[in-house]
Amino acid sequence: MTIYDYAAKTIRGEDTGLDAYKGKVVLIVNTASKCGLTPQYEALEKLYRTYKDRDFVILGFPCNQFGGQEPGSNTEVEEFCQVNYGVSFPLFEKIDVNGEAKHPLYAYLTEQRPFEGFDRSQPSGERFHKMFADNMPDKLLDNEIKWNFTKFLINREGQVVARFEPPVVPEEIAPSIEQLLQAAEESGLFSKPAELL
Repeated sequence: MTIYDYAAKTIRGEDTGLDAYKGKVVLIVNTASKCGLTPQYEALEKLYRTYKDRDFVILGFPCNQFGGQEPGSNTEVEEFCQVNYGVSFPLFEKIDVNGEAKHPLYAYLTEQRPFEGFDRSQPSGERFHKMFADNMPDKLLDNEIKWNFTKFLINREGQVVARFEPPVVPEEIAPSIEQLLQAAEESGLFSKPAELL
């Protein structure tokens, strides 16, 4: 199984097989418009613009399961992202990423890359750990999505290679993206755009 075995509806309601992204390095993110982490949209868009010409794409999946922080309709979500952050990467319709109604893609992602804890060497990671330890200690023991802006990195073969918890900002993921892109370019299977040569 790979992500190519799954499909989802775009934010405008169109069915899309994820095999449309075959051969690309993909970052899948569950998002929200009214979260303290919402400004990550800006950094995600910057990441997308930096690498999109090298066959990199970000797929955003809005979700309202964390503190009700994505209450709007799909239309409102799309408008918010474009007006406030100039988001140009693909967005999908609102989904559940946990629980009984969890989207099959997220069942696959969390199975492939279980939760390994927050990076407590970073202040933001320590804050998240403390929040869960104090209020929801059982949630530190399962592999479910913990909060908005959990990120999964997918290689060009559609396999999940890394999971980054919400406090990890997009800039910190750039070296991992670069590594996957470079490996493929050096193999000769994918070439760099002319302006990068």
